[in-house]
Amino acid sequence: MRPAAAASTGGFHLVLPAAHRPPPCLPSSSSRRGVRIRLAAAAPAGGALLGRPLEDVYKVRVERGEVARARVEALRVMETWSSWRTGGRCRMPWDWQVDQLVYVVSGEVKVIPAGAVHGDDYMHFVAGDLVRYPRWFEADLYFDGPYEERYRFLAYGDDN
Repeated sequence: MRPAAAASTGGFHLVLPAAHRPPPCLPSSSSRRGVRIRLAAAAPAGGALLGRPLEDVYKVRVERGEVARARVEALRVMETWSSWRTGGRCRMPWDWQVDQLVYVVSGEVKVIPAGAVHGDDYMHFVAGDLVRYPRWFEADLYFDGPYEERYRFLAYGDDN
């Protein structure tokens, strides 16, 4: 989901065609696929669908706290992964063609899965979170301010 054309995947580079590079961020009031999406100001941090956390429903894995810090260090995230950032408030639609690991360096992001119709159906990731997005997942990413992440696309069978 990043503008870089090549991303390191542990020993080789995955070159993404221009069609897989993200568009620039769109104004945050935009709609997608004809479905109007709104953010509820008082919504809890992270929604649930059918009583299950959205991370479980969409198979998005997140590690937080000391566990995430230890993994980030072991994976040498800050030294070897690509960097992406936005300067301010924006929205970016994205679909993951391959699995991707993302370490949120600063800021926060609300991830609203494709087809969500109300503001309670979102995932919320903040600085220090290590997130694995699964292949074929589609969502709108909302950034309320400056945001920076380190990311890596995963090759088939790569479980890191």
